[in-house]
Amino acid sequence: MKAIGYIAKLLVIIGALNWGLVGFFQYDLVSSIFGGMTMGARVIFALVGLAGLYKLFCCCFCRKHCGCGCKNCGPNCNCCNRKGQ
Repeated sequence: MKAIGYIAKLLVIIGALNWGLVGFFQYDLVSSIFGGMTMGARVIFALVGLAGLYKLFCCCFCRKHCGCGCKNCGPNCNCCNRKGQ
């Protein structure tokens, strides 16, 4: 499962960078690499979308730790058990 999380994170970063390029410069890097909106570009866009859904699901429903960085991050973490978290 760790590899899936890493791949999803990488795809979300690729998607964010591509959307940044589209927003700032009207340049779609993924489509440019694949020569337009080809099947390859569509597959990449679909994978980025699925990775985004995966990361959203993990952030909303899989709160095993808060990511505070302490060694005891988890249900018994004092950082995680503060009010509002």
